[in-house]
Amino acid sequence: MLLIEDDAAIRTSLTRGLRDRGHAVSSAPAALDGLRLAVEERPDLVVLDLGLPDMDGLDLLRMLRAVSRVPVIVATARDGDAEMVRLLDAGADDYVVKPFSAAQLDARIRAVLRRMAGESRADSAVTVGGLRIDPRTREATLDGTPLDLSPREFDLLHYLAARPGEVVTKRELLTHVWQIPYGGADKTVDVHLSWLRRKLGETSQEPRYLQTVRGVGVRLAAPA
Repeated sequence: MLLIEDDAAIRTSLTRGLRDRGHAVSSAPAALDGLRLAVEERPDLVVLDLGLPDMDGLDLLRMLRAVSRVPVIVATARDGDAEMVRLLDAGADDYVVKPFSAAQLDARIRAVLRRMAGESRADSAVTVGGLRIDPRTREATLDGTPLDLSPREFDLLHYLAARPGEVVTKRELLTHVWQIPYGGADKTVDVHLSWLRRKLGETSQEPRYLQTVRGVGVRLAAPA
């Protein structure tokens, strides 16, 4: 872990608490020191305080995102939807509101690392029936024929194919495919599903891969 926190007492307490829970921890008291350590040490996760002396923490978050995909948990004194959306839009993977304990932070860290491990596995090519989706090359084929998909259609297809047979709600799709944790319109999902069905050569009345579960969501499964 890399902890970027300017308050010496908090930095010492969190470092001790995280080490007691089995984490190897480096720390930095300022933004530029933290950025240097993030590049040199390539930590598994960064805990970033927004109130830093030499730079706004949100600016540092954007700089980290420009050079690394390392997961970042932001520590903030402000709660509320607007703050959460602002942090997530800037590239945070999660956030924790002050004051918090090392135990609370450890729980957040473990949850983010579990999620990142799942996303790493999802980087492998996925095959469902005659569908093959490769997220590394951004290519999808149906029975060996390339599919001409928009970026959003590809992301939608890949998200569903990575969960074959699982019913996925429209809210989950808006959160993970569109990156809209709150708000957003189900109609957006419906329109893209309609476009995707057309390219898969099916309709909602005669589905093959994309099956609507009325009142719940949609699932992707190999044709029977």
